[in-house]
Amino acid sequence: MKIRKPLISIYIITFCILVLFSIGDAVSVPTAEVKSTIDSVLDTLKDKNLSLPANKEERRNKIRALLGSRFDFKEMAKRSLARHWKKRTLEEKKEFISIFSELLEASYIGKIEAYTDEKITYDKEVIKGSGKYGVVSTTIATKKVDIPIDYKMILKDSKWWIYDIVIEGVSFISTYRSQYNKVIVKKSFAELIQQMKDKLNEVNALMDKKPAAEK
Repeated sequence: MKIRKPLISIYIITFCILVLFSIGDAVSVPTAEVKSTIDSVLDTLKDKNLSLPANKEERRNKIRALLGSRFDFKEMAKRSLARHWKKRTLEEKKEFISIFSELLEASYIGKIEAYTDEKITYDKEVIKGSGKYGVVSTTIATKKVDIPIDYKMILKDSKWWIYDIVIEGVSFISTYRSQYNKVIVKKSFAELIQQMKDKLNEVNALMDKKPAAEK
């Protein structure tokens, strides 16, 4: 049976529409996902109830959960160790990811708790690597200076995950990679783990001294 051309055209158009809708549902825009997470973090910081000293840990746990749903800590840990990653055992990798993610979360929370309603703008979005990688460029406008922050993202399971943050041109991952490499080469991986644990204890101690909200 022959299908007339107009009917073929309808089939093609219908198929294209279905594909476009399925892609739209499966893959969200990186900027929208970054903004959603940042907005949620800022809403948590502005919550007056969570700002009470008695609720300090509850607020921080909520922020940790938000970060965990957007930051790909495994990818970040892997890139930070670079060539040393493959040499690690499964248990070493698990321990490193655990300490690395806790350290990053604690450092991030320690900094953002000083947030005082600075304006954040979402300036540009770039997709590359055949649609697998993206960069969301933002700016935090403070009273004294504008701070550019780029979020490097990777698409996994139809979700955009942050795997690096670049602040004023300085990459978190590149900085960690350089520091970690020096320790492993000059000393050992075990020494690196110990130094990371010491740093985590130091950061947590500083956080404990802070009030729940700094006005």
